[in-house]
Amino acid sequence: MFGKGKFFKRALAGVFTGAINGLFGGGGGMVAVPLLRGMLGYEDKQAHATAIFIIAPICAASAVIYVINGYAQPQVWIPASVGTVAGGLVGAFALTKCPKGILNYIFIALMFIAGVRMLLP
Repeated sequence: MFGKGKFFKRALAGVFTGAINGLFGGGGGMVAVPLLRGMLGYEDKQAHATAIFIIAPICAASAVIYVINGYAQPQVWIPASVGTVAGGLVGAFALTKCPKGILNYIFIALMFIAGVRMLLP
């Protein structure tokens, strides 16, 4: 479970995911899921669920830095956090019900849409 080689791979995936999330203020999950699937061999649902546990502490650490430096505005993040928790509960329930193939297509579509949106002014 915690063999030296596997631990190193997992730690390396964590460093990369954390750096992306910290640098861009999000997006670590979009990196974590493919790393968990491809590099570490997790099944789809395991990868998505595990990514949440990986991203939660990264987001908390990044959020503290952003708040301290005045980048995060409470009038935005407080109500958005309430919505995010509600959406997270809905999403976690949906993950348990969603067929594997559909989950992959939804994830691919979201990544594609996000990429296209970033190209647009």
